[in-house]
Amino acid sequence: MLKDLKRVRNIGISAHIDSGKTTLTERILFYTDKIHQIHEVRGKDGAGAVMDSMELERERGITIASAATHCEWKTFAVNIIDTPGHVDFTVEVERSLRVLDGVVLILCSVSGVQSQSITVDQQMKRYQVPCIAFVNKCDRSGANPYRVAKQLRDKLGHNSVLMQIPIGLEDKLKGVVDLVTMKAYYFEGDNGEKVIVKDIPAELAEDAAEKREIMIDAVSAFSDDLTDAILEEKEISEEMIKEAVRKGTIAREMTPVFMGSAYKNTAVQPLLDAVLDYLPSPIDVENVAIDLDNNEETVTLESSFDKPTVALAFKLEDGQYGQLTYMRVYQGCLKKGDTVINSRDGRKTKVGRLIRMHASEMEEVNEIPAGHIGAMFGVDCASGDTFVSPGINYSLIAMHVMDPVISLSLQPVDNKSQINMSKALNRFTKEDPTFKTFVDKETNETIIQGMGELHLEVYVERMKREYKAEVITGKPRVAYRETITRKAEFNYTHKKQTGGSGQFGRVMGYVEPFDEEFEFVNKVTGGRIPTQFISSCEKGFKNSMDKGPKMEFPITGVRVVLEDGAYHAVDSSEMAFQAAARGGFREGYLKAKPVIHEPIMKVVIETPNEFQGSCMGLINQRRGIIQGSQEEGVMSVIESSVPLSEMFGFSTILRSATQGKAQFSMEFSAYKQVPQSVADELVKAKEEEDKKKN
Repeated sequence: MLKDLKRVRNIGISAHIDSGKTTLTERILFYTDKIHQIHEVRGKDGAGAVMDSMELERERGITIASAATHCEWKTFAVNIIDTPGHVDFTVEVERSLRVLDGVVLILCSVSGVQSQSITVDQQMKRYQVPCIAFVNKCDRSGANPYRVAKQLRDKLGHNSVLMQIPIGLEDKLKGVVDLVTMKAYYFEGDNGEKVIVKDIPAELAEDAAEKREIMIDAVSAFSDDLTDAILEEKEISEEMIKEAVRKGTIAREMTPVFMGSAYKNTAVQPLLDAVLDYLPSPIDVENVAIDLDNNEETVTLESSFDKPTVALAFKLEDGQYGQLTYMRVYQGCLKKGDTVINSRDGRKTKVGRLIRMHASEMEEVNEIPAGHIGAMFGVDCASGDTFVSPGINYSLIAMHVMDPVISLSLQPVDNKSQINMSKALNRFTKEDPTFKTFVDKETNETIIQGMGELHLEVYVERMKREYKAEVITGKPRVAYRETITRKAEFNYTHKKQTGGSGQFGRVMGYVEPFDEEFEFVNKVTGGRIPTQFISSCEKGFKNSMDKGPKMEFPITGVRVVLEDGAYHAVDSSEMAFQAAARGGFREGYLKAKPVIHEPIMKVVIETPNEFQGSCMGLINQRRGIIQGSQEEGVMSVIESSVPLSEMFGFSTILRSATQGKAQFSMEFSAYKQVPQSVADELVKAKEEEDKKKN
């Protein structure tokens, strides 16, 4: 692998669903001689895109798991991760952005900045990842890259700067004009592989000069030399502009905008040049770790091969040869035969086979140096674990993981399916931190939880295909929560007298609403409750949060303040105070006017204008609140908040209401109180369920 890190790029390709991420990646691999034939995402040849290696991905024409590959372009090594656009697989985007140095943000020239583009942008902000924008699908009817560049500025707050202008648009798209070199680029040959450079067409010369002036004015803010050259009216060199653009991009203070059409093989090569010119190398990015042996102080990692190794396992995959662990090495060098330590549990691992991935194919290597992405076999670990050389105890900050919002019950058909199902669940929970599973103690059902209907649907389908586990799924369940609405006091005594020593513990205090999940405050003075029992009280209160006495939903948003109590020299014990705390919590909780909260989803529908009214009607029928609607050409975008419980099966209803022309995306927004009528229905359903059990 390339040791000159200035010539290494680790990039991701991110966007809203259907903006052309996988199509663009296919073209990049073709132009860099990584593949010899282009396959389409929904290919007629039945092969499907190289990066969509999972059978399900090819059938549905969507990307489910992020795929890693590498290629070379003009003596540079480029590691690429193609990420899913669907919000149900948002953890795939999170884990990719955690290890990448730069991103190509793709936007559709017709739809512009869509809801998922906003989510990806927030994720990029979280990890401070610089990006360049590529306005794709400029060959489509209604294409307007200028409007998209303006939306980047207005909706996402990016300082977007046009680096190119198109030569023709829609079906007349022929190429692009580069505003740095002031040349026209055309793409000929069967697959656009021949780049022809010509002078700018006469009819575009004036427009190009005007746009170049705007671009130079914007980028001069990042270079004193460029500002001086403008003021002194000296000649402005290409290097000067590129240096300023690179500086602004890496600082996340500007976003260069490129355009073209991946499907029509137009302007992909200039985008590759821009990746090399403007996105950071591993040396340009500061990476930090926490030193676990030194009060969790932050340590800056160096992209040096001689330092102790620090690497992050950011994705797990169970392939035909066993568990494959994707690694990004931040410092040192991961070599075959080395011993590394998992800083989470202190387990030692001997590095066996090391490989570089190309979607589902692989190539063996002897080492993965700092700044590179690779994978190793046969390591038992979880997603987000840090591996270090013996002698240091660093941990890299793991990625942000959202809580699941929907659950399903699974029932295996027979004993064989039961065994295969537990194997599958064990693997899926290791692979995907947003996918959780547990066995309900009361019903003895296996419950799976995830980010949305599609998320769980895909895992059930994978269970059947990859593990031959036939399962019957129950009704989807919403992750309701309970909370309190006012302050209430408790004064509870736990007393039990049996033969020998009994149990005694008394707790007094109050519960009140709290912004975060849970807080315990100890205000006991004068040894009214001995110090050794305070932690038992906290444990008792915390355990009470798992299931509310009202509806048995998990409780959130409670602060418990313990003010006073009493103990007995013989009968008090940790168990007694845990029981007292549980009793006290229940007493205070029932007085504090508990209410049920439900997950509210942000739902964005994109529909042709003629169906705008019926789409709004569908949202209103589902207790939804419309937050905004705007027409963009022939399409309307409706933004709304809708309770998750009302969204089951919505895709089928939306399709039939709009002749299959509308699409929607949905992501978790917040928890809000349910209306009284819905709360009554939930209580009724719970009572009926309890009757059946008894």
